Amino acid sequence: MTESDDIFTARGSVLIAGAIIDGSTVDIAIDETGTIAGIGEGAREAIDVDIIIDGSERLAVPGLVNTHTHAAMSLLRGYADDMLLQDWLSQKIWPLEAHLSGDDVYWGTKLACLEMIKSGTVAFNDMYFFMDRAAEAVDEMGIRATLAYGFIDLSIPEKREAEIKATESLARHIQSLDNPRIRTAVGPHSVYTVSLEGLRWCAEFAKEQGIGIHVHLAETEKEVVDCVAQTGKRPAALLDECGCLTPRTVAAHCCWLDEAECRLLAERGVSASHNPASNMKLAVNRAMPYHWLKQAGANVCLGTDGCSSNNNLDMFEEMKFAALLQKFAWNSPTLLPAGEAVTMATAAGARALGTGPGTLTVGAPADIVLVDARAVCNTPLYHADSNLVYACNGDAVMTVLCQGRVLMHERTVPGEEEILEGAAAAARSLVGRARQAS
Repeated sequence: MTESDDIFTARGSVLIAGAIIDGSTVDIAIDETGTIAGIGEGAREAIDVDIIIDGSERLAVPGLVNTHTHAAMSLLRGYADDMLLQDWLSQKIWPLEAHLSGDDVYWGTKLACLEMIKSGTVAFNDMYFFMDRAAEAVDEMGIRATLAYGFIDLSIPEKREAEIKATESLARHIQSLDNPRIRTAVGPHSVYTVSLEGLRWCAEFAKEQGIGIHVHLAETEKEVVDCVAQTGKRPAALLDECGCLTPRTVAAHCCWLDEAECRLLAERGVSASHNPASNMKLAVNRAMPYHWLKQAGANVCLGTDGCSSNNNLDMFEEMKFAALLQKFAWNSPTLLPAGEAVTMATAAGARALGTGPGTLTVGAPADIVLVDARAVCNTPLYHADSNLVYACNGDAVMTVLCQGRVLMHERTVPGEEEILEGAAAAARSLVGRARQAS
């Protein structure tokens, strides 16, 4: 079979012919299990080819991994901007979220998956509500996701019991799907929204189930100051005391960590998710101390946060923001060079979510993105990493494969129009319900 509309439904071995990796033109062979079976010399002989994708004039890079999202907040894109963080949350976001339905989350997650696929992301780490419906959307879109219910008990025992039930229910549901692309995690929101009892329960449940932990950490100075005032400990130490810092933990933001906390995260094997666009937009007044985390040996990855505070899910843009913010904030033009930014968005993210090595190597899952080497942003092409980080955005992505399955080819994603219409209608309905209630 050669390229056609059937490429999206076809199953079998795939040959990407003549793609560019590290300046060389090579073939990439993918077996019927969606695993890279060969690269370069002898790749064609490694499989009986069922599907051929023309990779000429395409840069082949590992699929990008977004390690911190609230995917269904794509429905809130542009709803409220340019506000103080607390006012933004209390006056706009939380009142609207109070009217969310499962259908909203389904369509919002489908829209987010579409946007991620179109900008080269193959896996994401999500925390939100109605996550059974998010799982339905992820399943249909063919992408990978780790889904956590946003656990917020506000130190109210009755609320904590309800959050425990919701977390257990999601874990059972994801397990019942038996879909290797979809995993679950525990999602204690933060030290300021979850009680010590809640944090300890989350840690114990994650350990018992062998699943991840997804938490916001040290996003603002107020979070740190309040935590010290109330507990005598900084947020990272408090999470550690409750058992929430583990090799399965992804901690988002990490802007206000001190050096000792950076060492603690590294010692515990925690992955720190840098979310530069959101943190700059909400003016948290400090960039993640990447240099301290790197020095300590921590795994530092990349995330966009939700569309209400970014306002997109483009990991190419996020790589650029990360590299520029680190240089600017810490007054060092050599900090976070392009190659490290690409690693953060690929291998480090894959390590954080346990989705494989996040590299184009034999034996790795075939999570592959083909980028247009003839695009304006790639002309001239002195250094691919430099162009990918500093020049390109997600629009340069042409073809996306996840576990060897084609999700986008030559900028076409099946069902795109239906998704856009469904998401737009869901957003109108959500805002309408909220206005009617106010």
